Amino acid sequence: MKMDSPLPHMPLEVAASKFAALGSEQRLLVLRTLVRAGPDGLTIGELGEKSGVTGSTLTHHLKILAQAELITQTRKGRSILCAGAAYDEVRALSEFLLTECCADCSKEGHDHG
Repeated sequence: MKMDSPLPHMPLEVAASKFAALGSEQRLLVLRTLVRAGPDGLTIGELGEKSGVTGSTLTHHLKILAQAELITQTRKGRSILCAGAAYDEVRALSEFLLTECCADCSKEGHDHG
């Protein structure tokens, strides 16, 4: 049975894919570290230091988060790879969960959204 998303711009399948990308403690930690860093993001070295995830493991997690469009990656200079949280996507994922908050609750005045 296919259920439609409460947000027309994020189908259920897309939301499920993004949540699946966050299904690893290390990926969630990396994303949270990038969210905390602000819109300028961090270099890979800084991200590794702050998150404690380094090397090929970090590269693997960044690839999965980038494929889910939860982070952005750009090159600065010749080889310094920077990463930042894709705030619009992270916000949309949060709104996916909260948009219909308490819609089926019988208690009046109960609204968390």
